[in-house]
Amino acid sequence: MSGTRFFGALRRLAPALVIAAAAAAAADVACAQTVIQNEDPRPDPWIVKNCVIRANTACPGADLRHADLKNADLSGADLTGANLARADLRGSNLRGARLDGANLSGAQLQIAFLQGARAHNARFIGANLDHARMAGADFTGADFTVAALEMAQAGKAKFRKATLNDADLQEAKFYEADFTGASMAGASIRFTIFQDAWMEDCPTCPQTWQSASPAWTMGSPEEARERRKAP
Repeated sequence: MSGTRFFGALRRLAPALVIAAAAAAAADVACAQTVIQNEDPRPDPWIVKNCVIRANTACPGADLRHADLKNADLSGADLTGANLARADLRGSNLRGARLDGANLSGAQLQIAFLQGARAHNARFIGANLDHARMAGADFTGADFTVAALEMAQAGKAKFRKATLNDADLQEAKFYEADFTGASMAGASIRFTIFQDAWMEDCPTCPQTWQSASPAWTMGSPEEARERRKAP
């Protein structure tokens, strides 16, 4: 083939080559933007062992062991006495839920939202609550033995007479939390914040964490907060 005929054929093919290149580039972009959804959508209604999974549901005493409840909205739910041992509650919304006497031993509660929840005498033995949001929750008498609460946010939460022996509390925030009568023997508290925490009758708590006068020597928690605000 002569040089003239070769370049003529190349000129005729040029538009097709440009279109093919553009199509390939568009395909690459489309592949890069593809989001693969691996999880099946939740059924509607979402029922697990006769318990309807929704906000304000009433499932006292429910057997939800090993249940997959990731990202479930259980805000305001009545789960009193429920068995949630080893349940997957990662990212779940348990704000204002009632968990008195519930068993959450071994449960996965990473990044769960427990603000304002009530869990008197509940069991969280070996549970994972890393990064959980627990501000204002009431865990009076609860058992957190060997539980993980690393980087949990638990400002003003109540842990009165709670057991936190050998728990991982590293980098957790316990601003103004109430540990009256609690036990914290062997707990890991590296970089944990106990600012103005109440530790009366808790000899295993880090009562010398704060250099200022301990909050419990200054009256009730409310009185202590007011006195610290005073000039």
